Amino acid sequence: MGASLNTGGGRSRGRGGRNRAPMAEINVTPFVDVMLVLLIIFMITAPLLVAGVPIELPETRANPIEQERDPVQISIASDGAIYVDDNPVSPAELPALLTQIRAGSSGESDKPPQIVLRGDRAIDYGTVLLVMGELNRAGLNNISMAGINAPGN
Repeated sequence: MGASLNTGGGRSRGRGGRNRAPMAEINVTPFVDVMLVLLIIFMITAPLLVAGVPIELPETRANPIEQERDPVQISIASDGAIYVDDNPVSPAELPALLTQIRAGSSGESDKPPQIVLRGDRAIDYGTVLLVMGELNRAGLNNISMAGINAPGN
């Protein structure tokens, strides 16, 4: 904290009867405190924004696909639970929801939305086929399957 008092014997000026000289230094301590608090907040919240459904993806050597618009994420967790854009969906509700997604995208263009299917490596293959069959019935045939890059790729 910086303060400057003029103790010289000059004439008094101003309200308080003291002669005040302008401070020539800036106190940056509050600025540094605020920046450190913001840094800690971002360090804590950033990992929470990355992935909604924890899935252990299988490894692949395929190249990533470039996409024009944001895809619809369909995830199948290790316990067989199905999620559409991080929202849990029962297998009975899935056909109606997929039909709704297809109908909602028809106004934007003639192409159906891109679907990214993310399945945990421990799930049953029948669950993947169930979801893919419902996607096909709804007319959502533009499907990409997500995976992680294999080591050495």
